[in-house]
Amino acid sequence: MKIFSPFVANGVYYPNWRIYRNEPPSSLKLGLISHVFYSFAWVKLDGTVYLSDEWADSQIDVDGTKGCLRSFQNLKAKHSHLKVVLSIGGGGKGSDNFAAVAANPASRERFAHTARELVNEYGLDGIDIDWEHPSDHKQGHNYIALLAAIRQHLPSPHYVLTSALPAGEWALRNIDLCNAHQYLDYINLMTYDFSGPWVPQSGHHAQLFSPRHPHNEAARLSADSAVSYVTSKSVPPSKILLGIPAYGRSFLGCHNPGQKYSGSAGEEGTFEYKDLPRPGAIEYTDENLGAAWCVGGDGGWVSYDNPATVKIKAGYARNNRLGGVFFWTGTADGEGSRSLVEASFSRLHTQ
Repeated sequence: MKIFSPFVANGVYYPNWRIYRNEPPSSLKLGLISHVFYSFAWVKLDGTVYLSDEWADSQIDVDGTKGCLRSFQNLKAKHSHLKVVLSIGGGGKGSDNFAAVAANPASRERFAHTARELVNEYGLDGIDIDWEHPSDHKQGHNYIALLAAIRQHLPSPHYVLTSALPAGEWALRNIDLCNAHQYLDYINLMTYDFSGPWVPQSGHHAQLFSPRHPHNEAARLSADSAVSYVTSKSVPPSKILLGIPAYGRSFLGCHNPGQKYSGSAGEEGTFEYKDLPRPGAIEYTDENLGAAWCVGGDGGWVSYDNPATVKIKAGYARNNRLGGVFFWTGTADGEGSRSLVEASFSRLHTQ
């Protein structure tokens, strides 16, 4: 029997579209998971929160019931430690209406009211705000006003309220984090995507620490630098969840970080973690940086996390008294000794 510490989170995001890949809620390692962030619900311009895919969320036959949300409701009865949180927003369309909604008291109120209706209808434990992201100080102010409105309808401690936030200071500086955390149980710090097709050189996309001699500005970013920035704003470490990607970023034609790659600017090159290392590739781990990669096969140089780096990151979370970790996504995890969720659980809960 797995024993959960009430003070350490081992969370995963579950994207509703994964049901179309034959990955139902029951496929997650729920005995090792404390929080599932069910993504995504969306918000209309008038503030109404609604399900982004009603077929997947409430109608499809899955796990002996109708819809993934009902499945999670039933699974919670079997896993008493589990909290299921409805994540609202996401990239692109999912975040398009947040700025307008948060700027208006009436739409903030409708957001909070309709979010609570969904939480109660499906027996959920709370909501996660994944607004990507407030782009100036005014939006940052309105973001906090939205959190305050939500807390009126979803009071602590009965309901969970979390928020996924970027790891870069360029985004975080728009938010008064000291004020924001008063309303939040956790800040899900997205400590990944430091490097990718938007930069001209290969680089680790989720390193725990920066190298001594960074080859570009992206290489200066790290999970540690993000955590340090957030805690410098008087956010308690216990409210920070360290984000870990269950996917790798590929840089074709490269063998090391800091090299120009053959992909086109803006071209996504990703592999799910469970498909790594690539066939014919060799996997490496840098325990000083807290980063892994593989070279060879069809991916070129691929940056990702493996069980060794996840244990390092989970150890960092423990040593720095963070709230725990989360994964984007739980559905991309490996099996057996290659499981990232298992690796983090074992490190987080080892005495």
